[in-house]
Amino acid sequence: MPITPEDPFHWRHYEADIILTCARWYLEFPLRYRHVAKLIRERGLAIHPSCTFRWVQVYAPELNKRCRPYLRPTNKSYRVDETYVKVKGEMKYLYRAVDSTGQTIDFLLTAKRDAAAVKHFFRRVFETASNPSPRVINVDKNAAYPAAVRELKAEGVLPKRTRLRQCRYLNNRVEQDHRFVKRRTRLAMGYGSFRTAWRTLQGIEAMHRINKGRVRWLATNDVIGQMKFFQKLFTMAS
Repeated sequence: MPITPEDPFHWRHYEADIILTCARWYLEFPLRYRHVAKLIRERGLAIHPSCTFRWVQVYAPELNKRCRPYLRPTNKSYRVDETYVKVKGEMKYLYRAVDSTGQTIDFLLTAKRDAAAVKHFFRRVFETASNPSPRVINVDKNAAYPAAVRELKAEGVLPKRTRLRQCRYLNNRVEQDHRFVKRRTRLAMGYGSFRTAWRTLQGIEAMHRINKGRVRWLATNDVIGQMKFFQKLFTMAS
């Protein structure tokens, strides 16, 4: 059931606090849907795992959209890499970029691993105001990156002074950062559709950003503040 901006919980059978708690637990911690159902029983509620699945599908992409205006700018040193996500038994590609301090810049799930996918990813990156134009882009030896960067520079999307640096060891930071997402996707044991995978990953990446302290005025280790910020995003308009 789609949500309305005025009341994101209109026509829901459970209170907003319960819905947000279940969705946040799943997106933030290495849990399966049945684990969330067990934990919520401590509050005296018998919620089927499929309920949490539906809530994640609705509120995960909404979380990603609503938290973007609150993101602080990253620096101009990009680390870009792609990792694999299994969808219906096939490998899809999750492009991810972090800056030199490890803050997530952006991400995109694609069906293919080619220059067109890289261009699509970079266009998405530059659509966000808090993502500055890069001074240098560190990538691996994938030939799709130079081709995409050349085309983006020719189109004027990427400044000509931006340097592309293909050096694998410089990408250790983004490769290490993949572990958070990979740990979550392994628990899912694959996704049933591309749409399901993308909607879920948007929420996982958004929570990862919040936990890493990319939200303005929110410290990295401020657990209570992060929880209140998550709730505020969905209740401020309702």
